[in-house]
Amino acid sequence: MQLFQHQQIKLYNSLTGKKEKFEPINEGYVGMYVCGPTVYSNVHLGNVRTFMSFDMVFRYLKHLGYKIRYVRNITDAGHLENDADTGEDKITKKARLEQIEPMEVVQRYTVDFHNILNTFNFLPPSIEPTATGHIIEQIELIKNIIDNGFAYEVNGSVYFDVHKFNETNDYGKLSKRKLDDLIHNTRELDGQSDKKNPQDFALWKKAEPQHIMRWPSPWSDGFPGWHLECTAMSTKYLGEQFDIHGGGMDLKFPHHECEIAQNEAAKGKSPVKYWMHANMLELNGQRMSKTTGNTVNPHELLSGNNTFFSKAYNPSVIRFFNAQSSYRSVLDLTDDGLLASEKGFYRLMDAVNLLDDLKASGNSTIDVSAWKQKCYDAMNDDFNSPILISHLFEAAKYINQIKEGSETISAEDLNIFKTTINNFVFDVLGLENAAKNDSGTDKLSGAVDILIKLRQEARANKDFALSDKIRDELAEVGIQLKDGKDGTTFSTN
Repeated sequence: MQLFQHQQIKLYNSLTGKKEKFEPINEGYVGMYVCGPTVYSNVHLGNVRTFMSFDMVFRYLKHLGYKIRYVRNITDAGHLENDADTGEDKITKKARLEQIEPMEVVQRYTVDFHNILNTFNFLPPSIEPTATGHIIEQIELIKNIIDNGFAYEVNGSVYFDVHKFNETNDYGKLSKRKLDDLIHNTRELDGQSDKKNPQDFALWKKAEPQHIMRWPSPWSDGFPGWHLECTAMSTKYLGEQFDIHGGGMDLKFPHHECEIAQNEAAKGKSPVKYWMHANMLELNGQRMSKTTGNTVNPHELLSGNNTFFSKAYNPSVIRFFNAQSSYRSVLDLTDDGLLASEKGFYRLMDAVNLLDDLKASGNSTIDVSAWKQKCYDAMNDDFNSPILISHLFEAAKYINQIKEGSETISAEDLNIFKTTINNFVFDVLGLENAAKNDSGTDKLSGAVDILIKLRQEARANKDFALSDKIRDELAEVGIQLKDGKDGTTFSTN
């Protein structure tokens, strides 16, 4: 018997706005699609948070014994600069600015994306399709939508007729927006657009002469609209109706709303049973933004080479920090928060590393079965990782009590205890083992702290030559000292 047969998940469905029993369309099988990155720049830390949350969902479903097909796409064409179907394709713009081929941009940032996710110990998806690899499927989908009367062609471009669709369907049901409100809050067209209405969105865009990425179609040489690729690829690999569609909260409207409309217009079916959305990541209480400078990328966070954080952090510490908040909650990334998570992470790892030293007794004074079920109950409640972590810290307390002799555990319970801890810490949360005393990062921190103290003593003794020598020689090996009002910190390049 598989675990899922006696563990009932309830997940929050964005479509209905409530928690629902998770019952896959086909018993024992799960189809899950998550919107992947547009590969025109280094992956954003907020996106990493989203993918990390769904990596945990993927891991837990696998742990329960479901046969799961997880599809996460790569957008390598068709994503324009804004949602009004105007501006340049983001990848083409990057290629023009750097004077390289668009596919060089795609390759560079796809490799970076995979490297970052590997660093954070992500499981690879079952399938990772690309938009450019599915042009034919997208063209066929457009044909179906036109044939069903929900799209129109103007000057080589094809647009989805939102008003026509809304006569028989509910455009806005996912984001809880009404078309009348959208019309009221939309500026009038400037007369240069081919759209009938501002709310209509592109299914196919005719390429301007300077547009490099283009494909032949019945309407023009052009490229597909951004929303179309996910509809085409999700239904190709998961069927016309599948179980879970995930993504960031920012994609709910218009991207996911348009996906629903496209599928209903082409197939007459609502494509997804459960919609899941991960919330935003903030930095020091404010939205991350390149324009304001309130942003840090994964490389900078991992290396410590930034102005926001006092040190470099282990990737598992960052995973642990993420898991201490519900995926549906806004998460504020702060140095204090990461420092606290680091302490908690190593405290948990220290306990885990004592497991093999525990001695079994004739009986148990701990109710291991009840504790184990509490761990499952936490994850069954909409993947509530913060509550799971509280139960893992409870286990850490038990480990120390058993080692000290104030609690006992039988051989059978000890085996269950070890297996459950390892399942949830490593298989479900995706953490990697690291003992604080054996961590290369902590050894480096200790050594640099000694040099910082020696430098402070040199400055106090007015031996500025030695002070500068310590600073400069550390810089030569890639360690930058930062003097601030709260003391000296360091980062590594």
